[in-house]
Amino acid sequence: MFRVSAVLLLLQASWQDHNRRGEEAFRRADIATSIREFDKAIEIEPRLSPHHWQRGISLYYANRFADCAKQFEIHRTVNPEDVENAVWHYLCVARAKNPETARKQFIPITADDRPAMMEVHALFAGRSTPDKVIAAAGTNRSGLFYAHLYVGLFHEAHGDRSRAIEHIRRAATDYPSDHYMGDVARVHLKLAR
Repeated sequence: MFRVSAVLLLLQASWQDHNRRGEEAFRRADIATSIREFDKAIEIEPRLSPHHWQRGISLYYANRFADCAKQFEIHRTVNPEDVENAVWHYLCVARAKNPETARKQFIPITADDRPAMMEVHALFAGRSTPDKVIAAAGTNRSGLFYAHLYVGLFHEAHGDRSRAIEHIRRAATDYPSDHYMGDVARVHLKLAR
């Protein structure tokens, strides 16, 4: 009995170690290593797969857009009301095909109560504007971070690189965040050089 428990503890630590290394590699903008580590974590613990939106973001930055779209499709099975999941799926499809196809396949969301997030969803659905997204964030710093990040990514998906960088830079510098999405903004800027 002790041996089985010890092996299970080692396996748990192992997939968690790979996951941590994947996140660390992403923060360094070492996208290939992040994917390799995330894949190893999932290989050890397959139940992790639908929860792994971080892997989907790494796939986006690796230009593996079809794989990226699939990751966000399976993430929807465990997180059906997340605007960010819908947006990253859109971004992957837009890059793999085009924004029109992405809009047709856009994942519907009805209830994300974070500041500005439903306005972000409306923007990608073609029912809002970047200015309305920023306005919806009001003075909420977290809301402004997400508003600028996703307005920037919207501009990128539609071919306006300079406006994309402008907004993502504002997210990263004017409204910095110490969570994973803050890392995404910083990595995006590193890779855009």
